Amino acid sequence: MSLNSLASIENWPVPAAAAGVVRADGTVLGVHGPAGRRFPLASVTKPLAAYAVLVAYEEGAIELDEPAGPPGSTVRHLLAHTSGLAFDEHRATSAPGERRLYSNTGFEQLGDHVAKATDIPFAEYLRQAVLEPLGMTATSLEGSPAKDGVSTVEDLLRFAAEVQAPRLLDPRTVAAAMTVQFPGTKGVLPGYGHQNPNDWGLGFEIRDGKSPHWTGASSSPRAFGHFGQSGTFLWIDPDAGAACVALTDRAFGPWAVEAWPPFTDAVLAELRT
Repeated sequence: MSLNSLASIENWPVPAAAAGVVRADGTVLGVHGPAGRRFPLASVTKPLAAYAVLVAYEEGAIELDEPAGPPGSTVRHLLAHTSGLAFDEHRATSAPGERRLYSNTGFEQLGDHVAKATDIPFAEYLRQAVLEPLGMTATSLEGSPAKDGVSTVEDLLRFAAEVQAPRLLDPRTVAAAMTVQFPGTKGVLPGYGHQNPNDWGLGFEIRDGKSPHWTGASSSPRAFGHFGQSGTFLWIDPDAGAACVALTDRAFGPWAVEAWPPFTDAVLAELRT
C-alpha cells in the first residue's frame, strides 16, 4: 500500500522534503521524497532524548522523581517542561510545577543528569540505548539533547514504530510518556501562542484540544509528538493506529502553519479508507 496523500509535500514551498507513515507493527505504509536523506531535526530531537532518559530510568540509573534541574525540580519536571527553567537560559523564572515553560535548557540539564548518573556522554548513551537497538544508523546527536539531532525519515519511522509497540521500554512507561503530566498547567506552545492547558507528557507534546495546532483538525486528542523549528514533525495518533514523519530543509514559519494541518488531515482520511 502506498499513501497518495504523502505526495502533497511536493506542493510545500521548501527546497527539499521527505515524509512517511508507519503502523504500530512496523509496516511502512508509504514514503515520499528522499527518505534516506539526513535532515537537522531541531526539537524533534527531544522525543529521542526523552526515550533515552526513560531507558535510563528503567535501567535504574535515575528515578523520575529524583531532584534534577533547579531547586525543587525533578527529572519528571524537566521532561514535562515544568521545571521553571527559562527557554534558553540556565535560570528559573517560576517555581517547579507552576507553569509549562518550554525549555531547551531543561533538556540540556536532563542530558547532563543522565551522563553523570551513567558515566556515559549523553550522545553516546542515546546511541547505545535507542539508536543502535532500533537500527537507526543514520541518526546522531551532534550537540544539545534539546535540538541537535540529525536523522532521516527512514530512521524516524523505526522510532515511531517502537513508540507505538515498545520493545526497548515497558509499555507502561511509554503510556506514562503519552499521558499528561502536571494536568491543568498552562503556557506557550512555541509558534502557536498561549495554551490553557498546554498539555505535555514525558518529552512528548500532547494535542488534546489545542487550537490552532501543527497536527490536523481530524487528529485525535490523544495524538502526541513534536515539531521542530527546522521544519520537521513527528506525530503518533493512537486512534489512527499510525505515525507520520515529515522532514524539510526550510525553517518553521507561516508556510508550515498553513501546510501541515491539511497534509495531516489528508493522511488521516486516507488511513481511514
